[in-house]
Amino acid sequence: MFELLQLSPPGWGANLLRGLWNSILIACGAFGLGIGIGTLGAFGKLYGGPVVRDLLAVYTTVVRAVPELVLILILYYAVTDAVNQTLLAFGYDRIQISGLAAGIAVLGVVQGAYATEVLRGAIQAVPAGQIEAARAMGMPPGLLARRVTLPLMLSNALPGLANLWLVATKDTALLAVVGFGELTQETRQAAGATKAYFTFFMAAGMLYLILSIGSGWLFARLERRARRGQPELHG
Repeated sequence: MFELLQLSPPGWGANLLRGLWNSILIACGAFGLGIGIGTLGAFGKLYGGPVVRDLLAVYTTVVRAVPELVLILILYYAVTDAVNQTLLAFGYDRIQISGLAAGIAVLGVVQGAYATEVLRGAIQAVPAGQIEAARAMGMPPGLLARRVTLPLMLSNALPGLANLWLVATKDTALLAVVGFGELTQETRQAAGATKAYFTFFMAAGMLYLILSIGSGWLFARLERRARRGQPELHG
């Protein structure tokens, strides 16, 4: 078993670590893109006009209702084909979209829908008096959001964002269906070549577990830092 997990051939350990690194890259990119989309979506839902709010409601409802695997297949194949057909119609050549970029974009759209609701709830939890005081001092909306709303809502948002990060790390496994070499795909290839399915899938499970434990520790530290000066919560 240990020979199969060695970093050098005939071991497949290097392949698993490469897949883990690809999974982390995709998760980081998708999580960052999701937070960006979610921040804009949360403010749009709370302070946007009727059309903006309706469009965002459709976006969050559809993305959260459709299984991630179906969305990945739709966005990866259908959207790529639509882009290439459009380019061909205007006389341009087809483009080959990077698997890494496509994975980040697909999962980022999914993450953005969930992040919108997480951040919207966190913003609504900010004490109204703090916002009213900032407005009374003549603080413009952009400065108010940067100096008051975002820092105060961070402690409320971090638990939900931690869950979204863990979901992002696990959703990278779904990209195996489109052939991208993340951890699950590398594990399947190693197990298929050696027939040591138990060994490799247990190793992959341990790598995911280590990633989850490390992520939980990091987010716990970030949450404690964000809650400095606030009453401690016990439960």
